[in-house]
Amino acid sequence: MTAENPSAVGSSAAGSSAAGASGPPAEVRQIADGYAFTGPALDLGAVLQGATAYPGAQVRIPLAVLNRHGLVAGATGTGKTKTLQLIAEQLSAQGVPVFLADVKGDVSGIGAPGVPSGRVTGRAAEVGQDWTPRGCPTEFYSLGGQGAGIPVRATVTSFGPLLLAKVLDLNETQEASLGLVFHYADRNGLELYDLKDLTAVIGFLTSPEGKEQLRSIGGLSAATAGVILRSLTVLDNEGAGAFFGEPEFDTAELLRTAGDGRGTVSVLELPAVQDRPRLFSTFLMWLLADLYQELPKVGDLDQPKLVFFFDEAHLLFKGASKAFLEAITQTVRLIRSKGIGIFFVTQTPRDVPADVLAQLGNRVQHALRAFTPDDAKALKATVSTFPRSSYDLAEVLTQLGTGEAVVTVLSEKGAPTPVAATRLRAPQSLMGPIDAAVLRAAVDASPLTARYRDAVDRESAYEKLAARAEQARREARPPAEPGPAPERRREPAGRPQEVGGLLGALLSNPTVKSLARSAGTQLGREISRSIFGTSKRRR
Repeated sequence: MTAENPSAVGSSAAGSSAAGASGPPAEVRQIADGYAFTGPALDLGAVLQGATAYPGAQVRIPLAVLNRHGLVAGATGTGKTKTLQLIAEQLSAQGVPVFLADVKGDVSGIGAPGVPSGRVTGRAAEVGQDWTPRGCPTEFYSLGGQGAGIPVRATVTSFGPLLLAKVLDLNETQEASLGLVFHYADRNGLELYDLKDLTAVIGFLTSPEGKEQLRSIGGLSAATAGVILRSLTVLDNEGAGAFFGEPEFDTAELLRTAGDGRGTVSVLELPAVQDRPRLFSTFLMWLLADLYQELPKVGDLDQPKLVFFFDEAHLLFKGASKAFLEAITQTVRLIRSKGIGIFFVTQTPRDVPADVLAQLGNRVQHALRAFTPDDAKALKATVSTFPRSSYDLAEVLTQLGTGEAVVTVLSEKGAPTPVAATRLRAPQSLMGPIDAAVLRAAVDASPLTARYRDAVDRESAYEKLAARAEQARREARPPAEPGPAPERRREPAGRPQEVGGLLGALLSNPTVKSLARSAGTQLGREISRSIFGTSKRRR
């Protein structure tokens, strides 16, 4: 992990050692004083000046401010993944659970001890790190069971119309129409567990009977319904149908700690679906929205209840509707009161909307490249987001080596710390993927595997509407010619008479009866939804 360009900002271990012996310059000491916190903190690395790192001048993040959110940014190959791994393993050691999205398949190593090497020991000496190989307690998940990991599923009802519209790439008019479909289903007891349930409800609402029932709350045009149905078909054909259904993942699983008190690191393995970024990025937002919906307010704690790393964050915001962006902004603003910290990981701060960026108090900015005019604009915009400092940040950011970054965080009092060019520490866990067989063994050994492995298909909107259609067909048949009345069999005393067969089941089904009632009589059954339109889980 030594710098690739020693003449720029990188340095050799010998240079750092000599600098440490003579003591840091006054400017370096002044920066280090801004990171001398009294409470628990995570160690990021040592202050850089020119080509020299000063082990006696440590750069840190107070544990108590991690619910003020953060940003890890930088060009490809500059060390962002190693930085989030470094932060995550220290959070785990402090008893804080962590969630990581492993888009490229190179974060799974956090569950195994690192491997000593000359590069690692050299970096540790440069930054004053007592490096010991150590893995973290880890659970591995996958979306809908596609790929290695415990399956993570969500019901369509829980996912909600706003997030689903983002996945389907609907425009604002189509998004509003989808919201109307959910509204109708919520009010009429039609559970939307999987995609076939949603398809069935849309089909019903475009039928003559459905149009009449929908008239009181709005309409759904055939053209819009057709667009939504085609998008759902494409999504299902891509294999995304496996992500929607039951058993639905309980996001409280992400808040677990190990028996030794360390926080569990939950790694969502995404290599199998990395070609569907709109889907997995929106699924990550569902996890956050569900946590926001379910957790009580706790205010500012001594340490967060969970820190959530949102990798490839630009995929979440790209092409998002105004309503979706407003929901993200509000969730980020309010979820800190639930004890949740969010770190967005992306290439430049410009990837994050300004209203969201303004709420990210902790910043780790890796190197940026300025090879094109667009790169130069991005560099200038990035520099403008940092507090004033003595650094020429436009120059420093283009000269940082791999594993080096410009840092500013919030102090324990909530004020920004001095901007610090930093040589970062080496993660103590394995920097790379673990062996596939090891990962599979970890998944098989998890107590959560039995709970979530097998999909369940309960009665829901699809079955209820199919039963209703069958009942209508039966009632439409001409009556049979009357024949001789059969002899009535006397039932034993005390035994109630039963209406047998399918007809009896249908007639006794309260949903079949209630579907014929007006929407107003169903208001008490409507599902409560959050900022994102996600529904509160029924436990």
